[in-house]
Amino acid sequence: MPEARTRRVLIVDDDTAVLRIMREALQNFLHWEVDTSPKPEYGFELALKKHYDLMIFDFSMPMIDGTLLFLLLSKAYDNMSPPRKMPPLLLVSGQGSDQRARELLEEAPVRGFLPKPFTINQLLEKVKTCVPVVERVSSDQKARPG
Repeated sequence: MPEARTRRVLIVDDDTAVLRIMREALQNFLHWEVDTSPKPEYGFELALKKHYDLMIFDFSMPMIDGTLLFLLLSKAYDNMSPPRKMPPLLLVSGQGSDQRARELLEEAPVRGFLPKPFTINQLLEKVKTCVPVVERVSSDQKARPG
């Protein structure tokens, strides 16, 4: 029987309405544990304290954008003892044609790019491609009470 552990995702986006929609979608449809932050520096702290199966960062935020946050976390994870593996990253952005975001898709842990505005179905499909075991986990979760 497959292990039915709850997946955990970290979402960092300075748009609190988008944060709320993503959190509710992932909790209600996939039954994931979701941590959110509109502030990249707090998201960084969370990422050091907890282990995540997926990270979703807004590509364009003031001061520390999703790319910089990702690069800072990668360096921090590499220097931990023992080193931690960077979970897959999904970038979301209102600037869908942003060349820098598209170039990031070449980085190994960057699994996808989702232009805003997006539908809940688009978000769920993109998350499923980033973390392929979602289907099995979500059906196991639905069978468990609680």
